[in-house]
Amino acid sequence: MAERKGILVTLGEEDLVRQPLLKVWDLNISDKKTGGPLLLRSTKVQVGNRPHPVTTLALSSTLSYLAIGLGDGTVILYRHLDQSIFSGTSNLTTLPKPRVIHESPSEPITGLGFREPDEENSNIYLFIVTTNRVLCYQVSGRGSGGTPTLVDEVGCALGCATMDWHAKNMLVARDEAVYVCGVESRGASYAYEGQKLSVHTHRNYLVMVSPPFSPSASAASATVRNFVTRSTDANAEITKVTVLDLENKFVAFSSTFTDGVREIFLASDEVYLLSNVGKLTCLEEKPTSTKLSMLYAKSQFLLALNLAKTQGLDSSSVADIHRQYGDHLYNKADYDGATQQYVKTIGHVQPSYVIRKLLDAQRIHNLATYLQELHALGLANSDHTTLLLNTYTKLKDVARLDSFIKTESKRSSADGGSDELPFDLDTAIRVCRQAGYFEHASYLAKKYERHEDYLQIQIEDAGNYKDALLYLRRMGTEATESNLARYGRAMLASLPEETTQLLIDVCTSLTPLTIETDERSPPSRQPSTGGPSYLSYLALSRDRGAPPAVAPGPAPPVADRASQHDSSHESRTATPPPATPTHGQPPPHARITTVKRPSPRIYFPHFIDHKEKFMQFLESVALKRWGQRLDETGVPVVVESDPFVDAQAEKADQIAVWNTLLELYLSSSSSLDSSEKEAFIDKALQLLKSEHIPCDPTHALILCSTQNFTPGLVLLWEKLGMYEDVVRFWMDKYAEGGSDSTDASSEVIRCLDHYGPDHPHLYPLVLRFLTSSPDLLSRHTADVTKMLEHIDAENIMPPLNVVQVLSRNGVASVGLVKQWLVSRIREAKDEIETDKALTESYRTESQTKLKQVEELSDPDHPRVFHVTQCSACKGQLDLPSVHFMCNHSYHQRCLGDHDTECPNCARSHGIVREIRRNNERLADQHDVFLSEVKEGGFTAVAAGFGRGIMNLSRAEALAG
Repeated sequence: MAERKGILVTLGEEDLVRQPLLKVWDLNISDKKTGGPLLLRSTKVQVGNRPHPVTTLALSSTLSYLAIGLGDGTVILYRHLDQSIFSGTSNLTTLPKPRVIHESPSEPITGLGFREPDEENSNIYLFIVTTNRVLCYQVSGRGSGGTPTLVDEVGCALGCATMDWHAKNMLVARDEAVYVCGVESRGASYAYEGQKLSVHTHRNYLVMVSPPFSPSASAASATVRNFVTRSTDANAEITKVTVLDLENKFVAFSSTFTDGVREIFLASDEVYLLSNVGKLTCLEEKPTSTKLSMLYAKSQFLLALNLAKTQGLDSSSVADIHRQYGDHLYNKADYDGATQQYVKTIGHVQPSYVIRKLLDAQRIHNLATYLQELHALGLANSDHTTLLLNTYTKLKDVARLDSFIKTESKRSSADGGSDELPFDLDTAIRVCRQAGYFEHASYLAKKYERHEDYLQIQIEDAGNYKDALLYLRRMGTEATESNLARYGRAMLASLPEETTQLLIDVCTSLTPLTIETDERSPPSRQPSTGGPSYLSYLALSRDRGAPPAVAPGPAPPVADRASQHDSSHESRTATPPPATPTHGQPPPHARITTVKRPSPRIYFPHFIDHKEKFMQFLESVALKRWGQRLDETGVPVVVESDPFVDAQAEKADQIAVWNTLLELYLSSSSSLDSSEKEAFIDKALQLLKSEHIPCDPTHALILCSTQNFTPGLVLLWEKLGMYEDVVRFWMDKYAEGGSDSTDASSEVIRCLDHYGPDHPHLYPLVLRFLTSSPDLLSRHTADVTKMLEHIDAENIMPPLNVVQVLSRNGVASVGLVKQWLVSRIREAKDEIETDKALTESYRTESQTKLKQVEELSDPDHPRVFHVTQCSACKGQLDLPSVHFMCNHSYHQRCLGDHDTECPNCARSHGIVREIRRNNERLADQHDVFLSEVKEGGFTAVAAGFGRGIMNLSRAEALAG
């Protein structure tokens, strides 16, 4: 009997028919006459002349094929059965003609089964099982219709062969085991001893029924032994039913039945057992949770895991089984096994649960294994990273530490970069540093471009300054700038030459840094910003930002020291880490990136203990960045222009650099031997004399004063036009006394000779100085005489003032100035006589004028004109004529129609009238007069009297 899609195929015998009958029923349609299923087809099964009993049959899932096995070892196959059944004909005997596909007279057929097509194989195969063999026959597809092929030399009894629940393999049950046979060969086997009467498949279960047997207390089966202990009838025969879970390889059910088992029915999720006495027993599958609880109670965790997988439980449920299994192993002190189970719970069980257990048990190795897997799955946080690295360091397991850090980071890079990193990078670096594993910390920092962390490790922890220096050259300009500001002092202390060159390159180069192949030859680079100087900047430059770099144009040359590092070197272009730099010049069409140069002032504090390198740094920056250097020519060097230039900040940087250099030159000259001291003094003087170098003169004055650098002070005063300060400086030098006092007084005379012609106010000052002491006067008597002559010649001081200066103390004698006084008295007497003569002439002229005025003003006094010539045309005067009181006469025709004033005197009279009007106007402007008095003194007062400013105004005179 076989059923598919509501079609039932039965084989049976009838009393009047010798051959077996094949009937096909439609279970979905009832026969109107009988009320039972509708009979669709009915035919005899006959092969040959002699009838043979039918032992088994098999129906394909599509109803296309029907195979029948006979007791004589014959197998017949009906093809296209579905077409015949559903053809619609009313002839019940209409079925396709069967074909004999196998004959084996000595081997009865004990089992048949169709292997249904699947994705891997679209053909249909028929398994043929005899008492001795398992064969396979290809029913459909290319190559079908041949001879059945041998699969295995293992057969079985009738009823002990069945297809598995996937209809892919034939299950053959023998007394020693259950064998799985495929299309080509035998596969797996399941050892289960005992006689089998029949086997049936139900989902993933195999139901086995044993033949009736007498139980024994010594039986191998625990089920039988339990029956014997409970049974009261020692002679009763029993039938054992076993349900075997083939997927999970365990016995799901085992029991005994005293009434035997006549048939087994499989329906839905239940198995029905029909006993020989008509008793029907139903076997129901327990829920999965109940199954698992039973397995937990028996500590069968592996079976529980297999069961969970076959039942398709979710990952959370499977993880809970692993957790319980891990707890079981943990309680048995199997920490390694427990750890393996805990690892499989990651993502579902809180890591703290496992970590707390492993920490309590002091199982650091197992804890490291769990934590490493936690990181590999990307579920670790920074605390987990800290704990894992601490375990490695505590165990001193460098190999596992290498594997974790380097292997995992390489794997993450291959999968998509640092975003896929299976651990917290900051935490890993911090823990490795704290534990002293600087190599691992620097590896991570370098690989993931944590520039500051890498440099901090190399400099502060490992002390690997050379590697840090090379790393700085590979970094971008901004990163290099900030890190040099932080670590420059420490690097200078360890690698002064290389670090100085790097700082020069950073502050002077407009292109990315290069890595030098020749350690002695420094490349170039460029910066910006400025101000005062060296020590002044140490406290301030840390807080100041670096303005953009600028090259304001050609500037004067700088020092010899800078030029020593100007040679060209073979180098390779550097790229930001971790890229490897390539050797040689950039490609012909490569685009050169222009970088922004930092201010050199931010690095000034680093050189506080390295004056020589500081000078080298400043001189090189001045030369390569601005083209400024100290030499005899004073010709600026042409440098590349900076597109990011800030002219104001760049100018401040230049001033700061040269101010600091001047301070270094002066401070160094005071602590060296004579030869080196002269070199620095020469440099300081060249700097102060240069017209191109932007040095702050006020700052330079302070430096020269604090360092007692006399040549510099004098030079600066001269440049600033402070000649009186120069003279006073030498006067103070003389006053201080010492071996240089004679030279100081001579310098005063030299300065007077040099500056005096253009600055006469210095003569009174020097005269007062030279007459301040008898010793000084005796030494410079000739100079005093010469000064007095010059004062007299240039009329620099009135004689009275000179006398007052000389007579303020008892140093100068009359004999010193006797000749000068005599000549001055004589000149004064001559001037007095000249003034008296002029006064007399002015008085006589005034009297003459007054007499003329009086005559003209007297109406009783007639005026007689004796002029005979016309004052205009110079011709003989004739009538009519016009006579003026000024003694000028004219022809009437020579005058204009309305002239009432003498043409010859009109101009001079107009000038006089204008002067009088101006004087009258100025007489009321007292502020102008006061300002003139402040400037001119008594001369202004006398001029005011002459202009009549002191007279009363006309209005006041009229009012009076």
